[in-house]
Amino acid sequence: MINPQLHKQPTALDRTAHRNLKLDLPDGPDLSFSAELNGVFVPVGEFTDVCREYPIVFVRTNANSTDEAEYAPLAVLGMEQNQNLYLLDGKRWRADYLPVLLRTYPFCIGRMNDEKFAICLDMSWKGVNEEKGLSLFAADGEPTEQMANTIKQLELLEGEIQRTRLVCATLAKLGVMKSMRFDATTASGRKLAVDGFFSIDAEVMQNLPDSTVGDLHRSGVLGMVQLHWASMNGMRRLVDWHGERTEGAATAPTAPAVTPSANADTLA
Repeated sequence: MINPQLHKQPTALDRTAHRNLKLDLPDGPDLSFSAELNGVFVPVGEFTDVCREYPIVFVRTNANSTDEAEYAPLAVLGMEQNQNLYLLDGKRWRADYLPVLLRTYPFCIGRMNDEKFAICLDMSWKGVNEEKGLSLFAADGEPTEQMANTIKQLELLEGEIQRTRLVCATLAKLGVMKSMRFDATTASGRKLAVDGFFSIDAEVMQNLPDSTVGDLHRSGVLGMVQLHWASMNGMRRLVDWHGERTEGAATAPTAPAVTPSANADTLA
């Protein structure tokens, strides 16, 4: 999956054109590439790990289309555009678990059609060069061992992405996606609002026919929904971190108030 905010120059790898490419990996952790990323896609298979440390919301991926709504789950990283509250000093990460799309960077999947996809590399990443580092291809043009392992990981990820699309399509057809808005007031009195995302409506879920709920349970979708709900408590932690970064530790909120929005339902 290509994220324009993350993969600035995704290029399909070619064993001939890119025979000499290398990756000059940093000596220690360097996640500076995610500094302006305020959310990252998470496949449903990651929900169990992600929900413990990140709020999981849904966004509409075809918002400018008149077609049937399509959604994708995101781990929220910041409260504003271009804000990643999990990243400190470009290296330290405020969570034990790192989402798979960040772990596989600078590689990603570029889908050409419903059946074909390509392994892509973000050519804008500072470690891409032809002088030093890990080679992507051997002299005969075949992927090196490290590259072959990366390809396998990305192929597994692509399978999870397709599974996630099917799950979101199922939920969309059931009409359980609901536009939400998160409102909070920091300790200094500053109003903070985050909107443009969707949550799964608990009331609509409770009123689904028993047979439908049973199908969702057997397919694992119901468990995923519950993990999404549990993760939303993490929004309060992000408000705290936002206060620390924008107002200073002395005025960081400890228990932000959640107030209703006039235009949308509010997630406490």
